[in-house]
Amino acid sequence: MASLNVYSVLVVLFLTCGALMAMKENDQIIKENNCETKMGLPCVLEAFMSIFNIGSISNKCCGELVVFGKVCHSALVKRTLEDPLFKGLNPATIIAKSIQTWNNCLALIDSPSPSA
Repeated sequence: MASLNVYSVLVVLFLTCGALMAMKENDQIIKENNCETKMGLPCVLEAFMSIFNIGSISNKCCGELVVFGKVCHSALVKRTLEDPLFKGLNPATIIAKSIQTWNNCLALIDSPSPSA
């Protein structure tokens, strides 16, 4: 019985350390890439709503998101998911919406614009 308790404590410690390391890793990525200064607030809110709620992202904000970069986009989404305010959300659903938003914006920016 004692070995089961020790095992349980070790598992909890391992998971806690892993979560803290991931959180620290995302913060470091954000800091090293100056992610918090690369996108205007209106577009940050638009992207946030399209990923964490219901909404779409405009062509203008898609352009900002692509310039923002996939590394910053992914790190900020992951850091947001680590926030206790968002603990009720399904991480798999949010990651899927994040990837979908990124891919849609990338396709929109990469596609040739129709001639006038």
